Formats: sequence, C-alpha cells, structure tokens
Amino acid sequence: MRNPLKHQETIDYLLKIVWQNMANRYNQIVIEHGITQKIGYLLINIDETEGTTVSQAAQLLGLKSTSLSRMLNHLETTGLIYRETNSGDKRSVKIYLTAEGKEKRQLARQVVKQFNNYLNSRINEKEREYLSNLLKKINTLTSNYDPDKH
Repeated sequence: MRNPLKHQETIDYLLKIVWQNMANRYNQIVIEHGITQKIGYLLINIDETEGTTVSQAAQLLGLKSTSLSRMLNHLETTGLIYRETNSGDKRSVKIYLTAEGKEKRQLARQVVKQFNNYLNSRINEKEREYLSNLLKKINTLTSNYDPDKH
C-alpha cells in the first residue's frame, strides 16, 4: 500500500515555499534601499524607451490592474515612475522610469545578478538545465490542466 503524499511534499507546496523564501531574501536585501522585491521586479521590466502599459505591468506581477494602482501611486509619489496617457490608445496609461527609478532599477538588477551568481556557483550546469526544463514542463502542464478532463 502506498503512503499518502504529505502536503509538504506536493510540487505546488514546494514551489510556493521556494519562491516565498527567495522573495523574502530579496526583500531583506533591498529594503534598506527603499524598495521591495515586487517593486524591483516591476522596475526591471519597465521598457526604458517605450514605457510599459499598466495592464502589461499587472500581467508581469500577476495582479489585476486595479490592485497595481496603490503600488503605482506609491512609486509615483516617491519619484521612481511617472505615468502618461498612451499616445496610441487614449484609454491606456504607460509607466515610465524617472532618473531615480533608473537608479533603483540598476540596484535591483545588481541584487538579482548577485543572487543568481550565488545560486549558479552552487548548482551545476546539468542540474540547472534539468531544473529549467522541469519548471517549463510544470508550467505548461499547469496551463493545460483541466480538472474536468483528468
């Protein structure tokens, strides 16, 4: 008889715990610079020349546009971003980085690069490739999952 799978051994639980641990570590590092992991991720992903629409930013962070509003207000108040109506679509707003936002973006990139260098120095190429392929497979399987068909 098979032992039932404990919730701490499920794939979704392990992925959540690993990501939460990574996000917490990033937050501990960048908090002294006045940003969070989520803000750093957003700053890194704002197109420096074309700007990024609010809906694109929401997708990047896995949020609804309305949920992102408070964060954007904060970033605008602290002088990291500014918003302009999209010239191509007057209903859409684009986010742009200020000079200070570009500095914080560089800081966020540095933190990400250092952390990834740390991980890469401790995980060999074969393990990284296997992990990357496995995570891509899990992502595809998750996207294709239909509980009514399985």
